[in-house]
Order: sequence, then structure tokens, then C-alpha cells
Amino acid sequence: MNKDRSPGGGIVALEHTVITSAPRRTGAGALVAPRGNTVNLVTLTFATGVALAGAARAEDPQALLRKYDCTLCHAIDEAKTGPAFVEVAAKYRGDPKAVATLADVIRKGTHGSGPWPMPPSPQASAADARTIARYILALPK
Repeated sequence: MNKDRSPGGGIVALEHTVITSAPRRTGAGALVAPRGNTVNLVTLTFATGVALAGAARAEDPQALLRKYDCTLCHAIDEAKTGPAFVEVAAKYRGDPKAVATLADVIRKGTHGSGPWPMPPSPQASAADARTIARYILALPK
């Protein structure tokens, strides 16, 4: 079995098994192709790579900030309606629960010290909220 890196950073296993129009299953459930007309798994590998590349783009933190409209009220290094992301990072710096806390704030909203509350983003998945939180917390001072 060869192993290759996917665009998303994971490892994709490429079997040397081939597939035909009439594969059979072994007792272990693996597909085995009879001798004859065969197609290499390169086609399947390409399709998997394309799908993984799409998933990798969806997890880009800056794209997620735009997707969930965070940039309407926040900017990286300047206060707008909400605090700058670097100010948020400074507030949580050193807190071991910062990622979970900030992800929760992203999904549920909050009312900080300013005049306007931060609205919730329940449409953001827990994974997306954690990705955004990690990005914000990694910003330099």
C-alpha cells in the first residue's frame, strides 16, 4: 500500500488493487478485481483529492470569518462595532479554555463592555467556531 499526502494534509491510502466492472468481495470485505479489463485507482485518487481540496478551502479561517459575517463588526487590528481580533486574543491569552470559551461566544453571542451585543452565529458549526477561535487566538499582540 502506498501512502500519499492529500491537499488537506491527511494521508490518503492508495491500494494497488484494481477495479473492473465486476469486482468481487473477499471474506474481509475488500474488493478484488478478476483478471481482464481493469482500471487503476488513479481515477478514484484524483476524485478524492479534489474533494479533500474543497474541504481544505472550506476550513480557511479568513473565509470562515467572511462566511459568518464576523468582519462586519470586527477587524484584525482595529476596533469597529466590535473589538479588534487582536484585542480579543489579548483578553484570552493564557487561558487554557480560551478556544472552547471563544467558540462558545461565537455560536451563542455575548454582550461585552460596548453598547452593542455580539449576535449569535448558531449556523456556524462547532468545528468552524473552533477554527475561527484558534485563528483569532493565534494573532500576534
